[in-house]
Amino acid sequence: MTDWDSWIGREQRLADRLDPALAARWIATFDRDAPAGLQMPQGIHLCLCTPEARTRELGDDGHPLRDESPAGFLPPVPLPRRMWAGSAMTFHAPLAIGATVERTSRIASISEKSGSRGAMVFVEVDHETASDGKLTVAERQTLVYLEAAAPDAPLAPPEPTGNAFDPGGWDGHRIVIPDEKLLFRYSALTFNTHRIHYDAPYARTVERYRGLVVHGPLLASLLLQFAAAQWGENRLARFAFRGVSPAIVGEPVLLVMRDANDAIELAAFARDGRQIVQASAALS
Repeated sequence: MTDWDSWIGREQRLADRLDPALAARWIATFDRDAPAGLQMPQGIHLCLCTPEARTRELGDDGHPLRDESPAGFLPPVPLPRRMWAGSAMTFHAPLAIGATVERTSRIASISEKSGSRGAMVFVEVDHETASDGKLTVAERQTLVYLEAAAPDAPLAPPEPTGNAFDPGGWDGHRIVIPDEKLLFRYSALTFNTHRIHYDAPYARTVERYRGLVVHGPLLASLLLQFAAAQWGENRLARFAFRGVSPAIVGEPVLLVMRDANDAIELAAFARDGRQIVQASAALS
């Protein structure tokens, strides 16, 4: 497709503040009680240092329009569809309300592949989030760019079958039903304008999804909170997740977990057993 070597190592720095208003909105979004102290739960970093591009500079995927300019951060991949494929996070310290936050992002790798969906470009980005000058979260995020969906492509994911997911092989499970209000609020928290999360006709006719798509990092946040309910807040040293299949708004999502060889295995499934997210974690 092209030579992306010149984009490797490109950096972006963004600053923010975890003020009480943002913390309160995050807590309200997830129907949680306020923390006893100043430390916020893990996952709040996903709502900090969000892109600040002007509205006219945004593409349908919610990212700033990609071009060859020196000021651009993400490479100008000529594929229209973008998905957050997954992340691997290392937690060094909790983020506290009132903290000054800086995120340094670097392009780590760019690779082209071909699969059942046609041409794909994977972009790995390393993020280091610091709080008052101290590293709090290190994350490698994987983005994937895809070819446009054919106008007559089958809607994804397939309609639920009559099967029922059996959580019997897991140590714990929880059912959540993400609705439009939750998607709207999470888009607002992350300043995310990707149309698959709020524009149902676009999601169906252009991207060929059955309905609005639940954000990958929103599902990751729900899994982090599920783990915290079991082991306590800010107990995870590492957490990694990979999107397997889309979650559609209004449909039940089953969160599950179990101990697995000194690690924690987590996942999200649709009600018929279709896997949505694969995840793992380790305690500090």
